[in-house]
Amino acid sequence: MFKYILLWFPMIILAIINGAIREAVYTDSLGEKASHNVSVFTLIILLGIYIWFITGKWKFMSSGQAWLTGITWVILTVLFEFVFFGFVLKISWEKLISAYNLPSGELWILVLIWILISPWIFYRLRLNKNNP
Repeated sequence: MFKYILLWFPMIILAIINGAIREAVYTDSLGEKASHNVSVFTLIILLGIYIWFITGKWKFMSSGQAWLTGITWVILTVLFEFVFFGFVLKISWEKLISAYNLPSGELWILVLIWILISPWIFYRLRLNKNNP
């Protein structure tokens, strides 16, 4: 399991790159909220490519291991958000929590859902591919 925890760290780099591209390329033309929503989907794609690659190289031994990895990654992601953005960058808890408000049009929770389920989805896809 330790290797999957280490494999979570590049996800931070992907998220930072994704955010930098958002700010440099399309925030001015789309506006803040729309650009954040677009970047949710670009991050999901980037994470999907990364997770597909690593789950092919370091295969899960079971469905349970895939789920445990997804749960661990979500916990690490949320902890990183609240520690780094809340304590280090001093962004208010209210603003951080508002990013989870799907009914108000905030889509960030979709990234967390993807991080949670993608290890299991890719495990199942590879399992079915190897056992036609």
